[in-house]
Amino acid sequence: MAGKSPIFIDGATIQTLLPYKSLITHFQTSLPFATSSIQSPLRHSHPTSSSSTLLLMPSWSTSSSSSSSLPYIGVKLVTTHPDNNLINLPGVHATYVLFSSVTGQNLASMDGTELTLRRTACVSALASSYLSNENSKKMIMVGAGALGPHLVRAHLTTRPGIRNVMIWNRNLGKAKNLVEKMGSEGMEGVRFEMCEDLEMGVRGADVVTCATNSEKALVLGKWLKDGAHLDLVGSYKPSMRECDDEAIRRGRVFVDNEAAKVEAGELVGAFERGVMKEDEVEGDLVELIKGVKSGRKDEKEITVFVSVGSAVVDLLSAQLAYETITAKP
Repeated sequence: MAGKSPIFIDGATIQTLLPYKSLITHFQTSLPFATSSIQSPLRHSHPTSSSSTLLLMPSWSTSSSSSSSLPYIGVKLVTTHPDNNLINLPGVHATYVLFSSVTGQNLASMDGTELTLRRTACVSALASSYLSNENSKKMIMVGAGALGPHLVRAHLTTRPGIRNVMIWNRNLGKAKNLVEKMGSEGMEGVRFEMCEDLEMGVRGADVVTCATNSEKALVLGKWLKDGAHLDLVGSYKPSMRECDDEAIRRGRVFVDNEAAKVEAGELVGAFERGVMKEDEVEGDLVELIKGVKSGRKDEKEITVFVSVGSAVVDLLSAQLAYETITAKP
């Protein structure tokens, strides 16, 4: 390791290093062990203007041995500027920096935006493999931003039986563009269509996945059909909200990690209004993987997964990317 310069891994390379299936499998096998060996404090969040935020997400392995399966320290630096959609730029930009926990050396810097998009989508898809109906056929993507296509592709990885994907967005033009883009990718047997009526789209969907910056409930619980799975990934602060209290009340609720209980607006608001108590959240993703908590119990129950992201899955994603590229001859 001595004398080696840190490498830079750009977004295009991240795409090749972190295919959805590989990353989902990596999370499934590594998360149960990583959560006990990684220190990951709550993210630092700093408003940099009335609408923009700087996030810092550090994590590190508690093992300083070179024989550790995860001998790393990592920090993700993220800026969120929701108004960027007005100037046709992504609202989120990020860089990930990876160090050795043994020597402290800087090993790599990588495109944290692409890493975040892929790890977020794969966490949701992994949860869906436990919570959605195995025979799911129809999906609606609520939101046509940068995360939308990743969520669709990742969910199709774990639920290959989905044959119809609807895409809704406040700006119908963005929804149409994403439909055309995904339709041109040649996913055999999958039909993409624009959804103009969100209520009708949700009522017919087996999987409802949301990735928006909404502060007003978009998906109403009364729209969810028996057996639906609701996936919420847009909210990262208490003021944000993608579904109403009825959706939370009707579903068995799971989270990606404990931070969701204090960050996701759907849950924070539900606790404050007495819709549910914190201890009524069924469990988290690691408990689902370990089998400590049961996933879907029957074909008719409604399930809800609330994800706010974590530095642990960032570190695991960076590990896979780094070890894959450095293993190449």
